[in-house]
Amino acid sequence: MTHELRGRTVAILAADGVERVELDLPRGALYGAGAAVEVLSLHTGSLWAREWDKDPAGTITVDQEVGKASVSDYDALLLPGGTVNPDQLRADPAAVEFVRAFVATGKPVASICHGPWTLAEADVIRGRRLTSWMSIRTDLRNAGAEVVDEEVCIDGQFTTSRSPFDLPAFCAAIVEQFAAVPATA
Repeated sequence: MTHELRGRTVAILAADGVERVELDLPRGALYGAGAAVEVLSLHTGSLWAREWDKDPAGTITVDQEVGKASVSDYDALLLPGGTVNPDQLRADPAAVEFVRAFVATGKPVASICHGPWTLAEADVIRGRRLTSWMSIRTDLRNAGAEVVDEEVCIDGQFTTSRSPFDLPAFCAAIVEQFAAVPATA
């Protein structure tokens, strides 16, 4: 086990319908690198997860409601995908404001698949280079992003990937990107 993220706390912002593998694999990589990880959501309790958007994939425990979370408590932010998950997040004012405020800090943000929908809603991707699941690329372009079709795209504080098939490269990239920023004191 490596410890390049020791002393860092990562927020994973997710809602019901999150694509389980897009939360679990990055969370495991972050834990493996020594990070503390907290799942934030629209409500307390647990989230129902999905596999390929349609099949039930159990539940995930929520650590804190996003409306009560402080951006200053986290060193990095992860936005997993699944179609239903980011669609709920982008409709919630507290979630959108958390994302907007987090991006304003300059700290690293990673997102995969449909996750960048919330970034578009927060109006933080204008002029940025991103990738995503193919069906939301027009939405990202309309929000001002330059959209590319790459396994992992890194542009400043943003690290994005297209789909669960990209998870090995995405997990390695987020550990590297999150480690490049000093831990919050």
